Amino acid sequence: MLTKICLSLLLWVLFDGGLLIPLQSLPPPQTSQARQRDHGAVLPGRRTPAQRVKRGWVWNQFFVLEEYMGSEPQYVGKLHSDLDKGIGSVKYTLLGDGAGTIFTIDDTTGDIHAIKSLDREEKPFYTLRAQAISIGAGIPVEPESEFIIKVQDINDNEPKFLDGPYVANVPEMSPVGAYVLQVRATDADDPTYGSSARVVYSILEGQPYFSIDPKTGVIRTALANMDREVKEQYQVLIQAKDMGGQLGGLAGTTTVNITLTDVNDNPPRFPKSIFHLKVPESSPVGSAIGRIRAVDPDFGRNAEIDYTIVPGDGGNLFDITTDQNTQDGVITLKKSLDFETKKAYTFKVEASNVHLDHRFHSAGPFKDTATVKINVLDVDEPSVFSKPVYSMEVYEDTPVGTIIGAVTAQDLDLGSSAVRYAIDWESQVDSCFTIDAIEGTIATNDLLDRETIAQYNVSVIASKISNPLLTSKVKVIIHVLDVNEFAPDLYLQNEMTVCENAKAGQIIQFISATDRDLSPTGQKFSFRLPPEAASNPNFTIHNYRNSTAGVEARRNGYNRRQQEFYSLPVVIEDSSYPIQSSTSTLTIQVCRCDASGVLLSCSAEAIFLPVGLSTGALIAILLCIIILSAIVVLYVALRKQKKKDTLMTSKEDIRDNVIHYDDEGGGEEDTQAFDIGALRNPKVIEENKIRRDIMPEPLCLPRLKPQAEDNADIRDFIIVRLQENDGDPSAPPYDSLATYAYEGTGSVAESLSSIESLTTEPEHDYDYLSDWGPRFKTLAEMFGEEESYKADKVT
Repeated sequence: MLTKICLSLLLWVLFDGGLLIPLQSLPPPQTSQARQRDHGAVLPGRRTPAQRVKRGWVWNQFFVLEEYMGSEPQYVGKLHSDLDKGIGSVKYTLLGDGAGTIFTIDDTTGDIHAIKSLDREEKPFYTLRAQAISIGAGIPVEPESEFIIKVQDINDNEPKFLDGPYVANVPEMSPVGAYVLQVRATDADDPTYGSSARVVYSILEGQPYFSIDPKTGVIRTALANMDREVKEQYQVLIQAKDMGGQLGGLAGTTTVNITLTDVNDNPPRFPKSIFHLKVPESSPVGSAIGRIRAVDPDFGRNAEIDYTIVPGDGGNLFDITTDQNTQDGVITLKKSLDFETKKAYTFKVEASNVHLDHRFHSAGPFKDTATVKINVLDVDEPSVFSKPVYSMEVYEDTPVGTIIGAVTAQDLDLGSSAVRYAIDWESQVDSCFTIDAIEGTIATNDLLDRETIAQYNVSVIASKISNPLLTSKVKVIIHVLDVNEFAPDLYLQNEMTVCENAKAGQIIQFISATDRDLSPTGQKFSFRLPPEAASNPNFTIHNYRNSTAGVEARRNGYNRRQQEFYSLPVVIEDSSYPIQSSTSTLTIQVCRCDASGVLLSCSAEAIFLPVGLSTGALIAILLCIIILSAIVVLYVALRKQKKKDTLMTSKEDIRDNVIHYDDEGGGEEDTQAFDIGALRNPKVIEENKIRRDIMPEPLCLPRLKPQAEDNADIRDFIIVRLQENDGDPSAPPYDSLATYAYEGTGSVAESLSSIESLTTEPEHDYDYLSDWGPRFKTLAEMFGEEESYKADKVT
């Protein structure tokens, strides 16, 4: 309260002796008024000392304390106009930020109060507008003016590390002062007012390993040669304090987790100088037989180790590699071990880092050496054959039971055991051989034929008596040797031919031979004529002594018309023991050739054909002729069948059995019935211009008797016709009546046929038919019988 009074007195002194009514505020406003005087500001309504006019607003900046916790509203200041005479004629109003909710004004006195506690970090100032209004007139007595109420900061916020907690890495063995990390704390207080926001950094925990710059917050190493292998993780507690670190300031803390990263500052070390390993002699080549390990306290790639075997005794039998997961040295076997040959091996192994750091080379070589001793353990092993593969030979047709070879196996263990042999029956062909179980001799068990199977693959098993389950196997290849048992055969690539114009001494073709036997040195064949054909006048054999021969012509020219084929016997002999021979007969065909000896034709029918036509053209012509002939025959057959179908009538036709002309024209010996089909369709016969034979119907048609003077002409005409018909080869083979039903049209005698005769025709005398000769004898008798019958009937 005392401070408030003192500040009010000071403000009164500074103002111009009552000419201005001050605007009071808490805290003391003298600083703002002094600043205003320094700036030379002329407040609204105020006159200069040389000119005093009406009083106006008292204008300034107001302040209010934040976080005010008093029971009464906090007094901010006072507004007053010199036009206010203190009689209640002027009313004061307040507008703007927080007017009526945060700030209130006494409309009579102009006193401003804050009715709420304010937070500068939430809102640092408020802009308001003031107005003096005449109560009576209801109009402003002064222009509206704007002023600011600032919230005066207090140290109510501690520094905060917004990014904490922090994680940092620094290499081990770093020097003092190596940069680690920079931390930063923020203070929400006003940095322009006092020291509320001035932060100072310090380390609460983490000495003596690290240090921090109190102003910048940079953390650095404070201890040299910090070793990751000793301690890897560090937790540092950092404090940030405002008010410049003075007593009463607020503080905030954070943690920084610092990890020392690894560097290759340690060489690998074997935990012991000698490693003992035991390995069975049966271990397969390439298998892992043991592990050794060097220890490197470094981490990651700095701990990668490379193992090598130092050249020395026994090192060439083994190899060592690095297991990338465990960094162990894996020892593998390069060659087979044999307890009976050598029981122990000793060699040295060197371990070194793969990735070196040149900063630590002065500390010495980054490698270590250890000795490895390997003891070979004895294992009961299968017997061993003297050879990896056996090869044997036997002649075909060798008698059963003949020994062709032997296999040998031996037990190499210390306690040597006897061996027994057996054949592994993998296929049926293995039964062709047997083996002696004790001696290991292999003999034939069947007759062998090289031409059937030339090679046998037999598997022989050797087992120890002491341990029959331990077996070993070996492959035996048996070659079947050839015996000369087959005679050679003649081999010809093409048919044997000779040109008609061949000359004496000319080789017409070469011949060779084949043999099913297989001689070790290769077969050689010789060719000759048999003794009975040695004087063959046509051909001979010329042996070239290289398994080939030539057929040689002995005379000039050959004629196909005289002889087309020649036979020539040839004797062929091979060169193996015993010598085998065979006789083959060559068939030589005579062919036509051109002047240069090129073959033209060998067919016999080509001799009689023109020279200009080839065999293919002649065959084509022949085929055309055959096809045309077949078409003609087929056409004629179809026509006859069609004609027969047209002229044939049903067998039920009664006219088929009315009259038979068995003896007409041919005599009594002709007894074939007349085909009535001609009477069915006489136009068909007329159109085809062939003879029509019809059978007259038994109708009594009236017919005029020809005059006596016409009988001779008719007779002559009929005789001529009969002669023509008798000589016509197309006439039927049977006797029939030739009708001339249409040949008498327009003549005096009219038709000669009785078919058109009327039933009312008067009686005729058919006796003249007897004068026409033997061909009309039957007709004359028939009509004569009819006349007799009618006469008898009348009687």
